[in-house]
Amino acid sequence: MWGKYKSLDAHWKIMFSLLLAVIAGYIAGKDAAVFGVSFNQMFAFIGTLFLQALKMLIVPLVFSSIIVGVAGIGNGPDIGRLGGRTLLFYLLSSLLAIIVGLLVVNYVEPGILDGEAAKDKIGLQVETSSFSEKVEGRGAGDIVDVFLRMIPTNIVSAAANGQMLGLIFFSLLFGYFMSGISHDHALTQKHFWNGIFETMMKITDLVMRFAPLGVFGLVAKVVSDIDPAGNPEKFFNLIETLGLFALSVFSALLIHSLITLPLILKYVAGISNPFRHHRAMSPALLTAFSTASSSATLPVTMDCVEKNAGVSNKTSSFVLPLGATINMDGTALYECVAAIFIAQAYGLDLSFAQQFTIVLVALLTSIGVAGIPSASLVAITIILAAIGLPMEAVGLIIAVDRVLDMCRTSVNVFSDSCAAVVIAKFQGEKNILTK
Repeated sequence: MWGKYKSLDAHWKIMFSLLLAVIAGYIAGKDAAVFGVSFNQMFAFIGTLFLQALKMLIVPLVFSSIIVGVAGIGNGPDIGRLGGRTLLFYLLSSLLAIIVGLLVVNYVEPGILDGEAAKDKIGLQVETSSFSEKVEGRGAGDIVDVFLRMIPTNIVSAAANGQMLGLIFFSLLFGYFMSGISHDHALTQKHFWNGIFETMMKITDLVMRFAPLGVFGLVAKVVSDIDPAGNPEKFFNLIETLGLFALSVFSALLIHSLITLPLILKYVAGISNPFRHHRAMSPALLTAFSTASSSATLPVTMDCVEKNAGVSNKTSSFVLPLGATINMDGTALYECVAAIFIAQAYGLDLSFAQQFTIVLVALLTSIGVAGIPSASLVAITIILAAIGLPMEAVGLIIAVDRVLDMCRTSVNVFSDSCAAVVIAKFQGEKNILTK
């Protein structure tokens, strides 16, 4: 039995843990205990360990991944028009995706049930008064503070205090200018940061091996807090809340992939029928959906873009690998919706300044952590910390994360392919999407 479990793919292990967590939380409730220790406390201990392991990774992982990614692009003639246009497209498409997510989540309000914050109706236990103090009394003028926090006076202090905006901005600058120093020094730096990044990836892999256990603890804690056997209404409220959240994310992803990106293809690239591109990319989109990995789908994406869409290998071989590393429209959209959903569920009314911070951090983290396993979990904890929300709330969305991960990965891949078509048209290539 154990041998069969070990041979399962990671997502099946997590799905099994989710099912087990719901059953365990349902049976244990809030009061069941063994040797004087409640099961609820055990669940909390396991979940907290997993969250702390994720938090431990954030600073070195984000720092090294951004530096390595930006340094790989370079800052000299190699970046040229091709690189500049590609980066501009990726920034704009991610920003548009985040704005779509922002509009949808504010319209649907999945964290609001019957006109009230969902926290009481689903039994969230985290004290929110300290978070409310951070959020209340803010206005549009606080956007100035967002930009001030991007330039920290002490980068070590910023990292220690979780001021991720400053850390990300410094990492972008460091990676960019690292490529401009003398060749020997630049090579040494690249080897050093690549070594750190690869080491952090190994540690991340180790932590993610325990993801099924961590997910079990987090979800079982949420379910046992509700005590569904004694409070069936709260349990069904939780299901309704998560359903609305999943619907919000799915709707926003559909809008971005069926409206926003096709409009870009039509009016920026001049493609008369942009929906031809959906047909051309269908094998890659199905592969992305089934694997939930942009990197694993890359060979199929390149094949579809070159053979079905008619983009040259010169363009696709630069745009697509770069996109698989730094362009994550679906992930950025998901991060934004998740953060605002959690704020709604905890009864916190985010001002324009806080929502602008979410947009900015989602945009930056979608670049910085795109290539790592379970990037969204790491990114969402960064966003929650940036706006003063409880990071433990990640446990609220894990139950539906896997299915939504498959959906947003498909959008990530489709955005990469749209970038290849747009850049190819700007490079003067002919016969794009003529089949």
